[in-house]
Amino acid sequence: MTARISKPTKTAMQSGRANTTRWLLEYAPADPQEADPLMGWPGSHDTNRQLKLWFDTKDEAVAYASRSGLEFEIEEPKERTIVPKSYADNFAFRRIR
Repeated sequence: MTARISKPTKTAMQSGRANTTRWLLEYAPADPQEADPLMGWPGSHDTNRQLKLWFDTKDEAVAYASRSGLEFEIEEPKERTIVPKSYADNFAFRRIR
């Protein structure tokens, strides 16, 4: 089985950075999703798709994957760049209108 270890980013509906400090281990889908013949809902026989394991550090996640005999790939997080802004810049003469 293949797993992905990543540090999730904040969602678009989130103003704070909650749940972005921990590392997430997710299993890659083993079976494709197929539509149910009666209702048409997508489903799969792969139950590992629903499993999400949270770890405090990347090393803990890598140790778990190694101990469990999983092949894994690590996605490093992109660093956030903060552009300093000032409220007074909204009224500056150099501002393009």
